[in-house]
Amino acid sequence: MNRAYLDKLFTVVLAGVLAGLALAAAALPAALVFGLGVKNLMPYTALPEALKTPQPAQRSNLYANDGRTLITSFYVEDRVDVPVGEVAPVMRDAIVAAEDVRFYEHHGVDVRGVARAFTANRREGTRQGASTLTMQYVRNALAGDPRLTEEQRAAATEITVGRKIREMRYALTLERQIGKDEILGRYLNIAYFGAGAYGIAAASKRYFSTTPERLTLAQAALLAGLVRSPADDPINGDADAARQRRAYVLDRMVETGRVSAADAEAAKATELALKPNTTPNDCAAVPADHNDWGFFCDWFTQWWNAQPAFGENVDERQRTLRRGGWKIVSSLDPDVQAKASEQVREIYPETIARAAPTAVVQPGTGRVLAMAVNRTYGTTANPDGQQNYPNTVNQLVAGGGGITGYQAGSTFKLFALLAALESGLPLDTEFDAPRVYVTQYPVGAGPASCGGRWCPANANTYWMDGDRDMWDAFGRSVNTYFAWLTERVGADRVVEMAQRLGIVFRAPADARMAREGAKSWGPFTLGVSATTPLDLAGAYAAVAAEGTWCRPTPVTSITDPGGRTVPAGNTDCRQVLDTEVARAAADASRCPVGDQSMYRRCDGGTAEELAPGLRRPVAGKTGSSERNATETVVAFTPQLSVATIAANPDDPRDAVGGGVQKRQIAAVGRILAWSLRDEPVRDFVPPGQAVAFQHTSPRTGN
Repeated sequence: MNRAYLDKLFTVVLAGVLAGLALAAAALPAALVFGLGVKNLMPYTALPEALKTPQPAQRSNLYANDGRTLITSFYVEDRVDVPVGEVAPVMRDAIVAAEDVRFYEHHGVDVRGVARAFTANRREGTRQGASTLTMQYVRNALAGDPRLTEEQRAAATEITVGRKIREMRYALTLERQIGKDEILGRYLNIAYFGAGAYGIAAASKRYFSTTPERLTLAQAALLAGLVRSPADDPINGDADAARQRRAYVLDRMVETGRVSAADAEAAKATELALKPNTTPNDCAAVPADHNDWGFFCDWFTQWWNAQPAFGENVDERQRTLRRGGWKIVSSLDPDVQAKASEQVREIYPETIARAAPTAVVQPGTGRVLAMAVNRTYGTTANPDGQQNYPNTVNQLVAGGGGITGYQAGSTFKLFALLAALESGLPLDTEFDAPRVYVTQYPVGAGPASCGGRWCPANANTYWMDGDRDMWDAFGRSVNTYFAWLTERVGADRVVEMAQRLGIVFRAPADARMAREGAKSWGPFTLGVSATTPLDLAGAYAAVAAEGTWCRPTPVTSITDPGGRTVPAGNTDCRQVLDTEVARAAADASRCPVGDQSMYRRCDGGTAEELAPGLRRPVAGKTGSSERNATETVVAFTPQLSVATIAANPDDPRDAVGGGVQKRQIAAVGRILAWSLRDEPVRDFVPPGQAVAFQHTSPRTGN
């Protein structure tokens, strides 16, 4: 047994005994010492994961799609780790002087410090713990590791002899396995500096709006002093006490030879010169001049809460978000978001009950570039009688949290069109559409009931009635044509098509009908089910992407604190339509918005003014629910899909009227034009002759 090993063994045994004395302020009975045995005072042979690969709670940051623009942060402890090499040497010296002047001399347990604490405790009745910086790190790491249970974390700070001895044994083992500088860096990243700042990076920002590598002597001494007494932080606590702690640290630095007396005196005379800087926390803390980001942020949290990769339930997933130190690059494009918010307020101001929630989605990825609505995101009280305006945190764009959505009218004809094409019917399928068409589908009493059968009517007899094909019927939005088409292919296939393209039935009655009564749900084709702009933009984006549907996502990438990309941030895309079917649907969708199909078969549309202003190939659809209760516009290019719905979220009986659709068309056109101004002009791929003009067997392959 060599001399070094004997020294360490003596250190452990003596430290274990004296630690108990220091804690209990009385000598441990000899029987206890011998009862523990030398084995139980030896360093551990292995370290727990909390000490081998520490995971202290760190804040997660949510950025815009440029990876630099901060939307907000999420945390229970404002902390972000930095390498020790990025901490100013003066800060490292200050923390050692303040907390453990013999840090570079002991092996994890300072026998002199333990003896000094024991003497002071016996003589003065104080409670000095004699913890080294390494021991403090062990305690904090175990107490803050999110992988441990609440009981395990609590045990790391209990006032017992057993805990103190475990702490010492871990400290000795830790110092055998990693270097002093690494331990110091870990300590600096885990320590609490008061004012909600955990770790040196957060503290540098919180007090001085700077980074750890730029800290001055006066700043470093102040921060080092706060570790022992974080309640004295000069922002919320006692500035004089903070100055006294700073002076104490400077004096200790002089004693250890780290700074000269003259420099220390100069630092003592320096004003605190605080520049407080708070880190935003949660969606309510998005930048004030970008309040509209709050709705996107809110939907991001909904998305995160639904990801099993981050925990078994919502509570676990939220803990993972707020403690995991993730860098989340979102899909939000601040430029597109700004234009969408501007244009939404051209549809409706934020001071009225009616809303115009709008979503912008990227085909082929599902990334959501913008979510806009004419509301202020926040919980500020509204005037009497105004439930959700001008302020709300309700998810009016994406649904959820009690928001089931809005009827989108004839935009749902897309799903009948796709189901018919998939069944083998071509685009030139003709039907002599009457003013009223009596179907086989049973309905209750109402204006669209003929003897208990659903019998929709065309909105404009002169313009809609007569011999129509899919191009013409979709362009002019001929209700009776699509009622007939739905009968031919089956209402259940139309419902299934909508679900396949991401339409979620959030209203219980809609979900029940889709599950139990889809075969008889003929009116579904005319958009009687509630939906959201986000679902609708995503469905039309699948057509733009030639049949590839991507689950709408708020993220571009997610990386952990080690810089590793996690799969949960990947896109979730799948081919849900035969490519030719999707191309044919896109071709027909050019008719409503004033564009021309590849086969020159468009003859009139409900939003013909859209295409000329955009000056690039575009497709889309409009929709009006019964009595114009809601109005909807969807438009897409191969690169972008935009959907907006005008509705009163609080009162479905408040019909918005058909006049608003003109403003919606203009707004959608401007959003597309602005967002694509620097993008190349791309055309849709034309469908083949077969899907355009020939009856075939079902087109379900690709």
